[in-house]
Amino acid sequence: MYNILVCDDDHDIVSALTIYLNAEGYQVFPAYTGQEALEVLKREPIHLCLMDIMMPAMDGIAATVKLRQVSNIPVILLTAKSEDTDKVLGLNIGADDYVTKPFNPLEVVARVKSQLRRYTMLGALPAQKPSTITIGGITLDDDSKTVTVDGEPVNLTPIEYNILHLLMQNPGKVYSSAKIYALVWEGAAYGSSDSTVAVHIRHLREKIEINPAEPRYLKVVWGQGYKFSDGNP
Repeated sequence: MYNILVCDDDHDIVSALTIYLNAEGYQVFPAYTGQEALEVLKREPIHLCLMDIMMPAMDGIAATVKLRQVSNIPVILLTAKSEDTDKVLGLNIGADDYVTKPFNPLEVVARVKSQLRRYTMLGALPAQKPSTITIGGITLDDDSKTVTVDGEPVNLTPIEYNILHLLMQNPGKVYSSAKIYALVWEGAAYGSSDSTVAVHIRHLREKIEINPAEPRYLKVVWGQGYKFSDGNP
């Protein structure tokens, strides 16, 4: 059984999501402020968090920043705003996905299932043999789900890991943002896949590149997409 933290200051939303998630066999832990969510995380083994952005006291942005300091569990943001800037902000602070209110609870359940597959198995992408991939100074071990850069471990979220895994499996192959989204998120993009993927690529560059502004590994092919290079000049 997976444990889902649902944090929203609207009690009706928490209750509705609890009903749908319970029906799928998930255990739900409710919270109504960002601080309450962090307290639940301290005492319960949470596997995924649904986090509202707009809340009193501590909002979802601040709570997600603090959550990311201690955990890599998937975080899906719930936002009442539809502007791309709000969605990008959520991805910038470490969220894996977002759902815009008003939403269909069945869509939320589908996204929860998809993110849990990423988090627990990370096996939806084609298998790589051997399980360890080394390109330049970057080594990805798919058995332990770890990544090192020049021998030093780096801490990736499940989405970041899967993007890196996809690109390292096929070095030199160019993937469009839509293709990356379809393979990593397992579905068609809701809204702008370009901005969603771009934010995660930037996060990856910040973690694996010496100079993210001049990346050696994660290259953009203008007008086409992204590819993984061997790191040579």
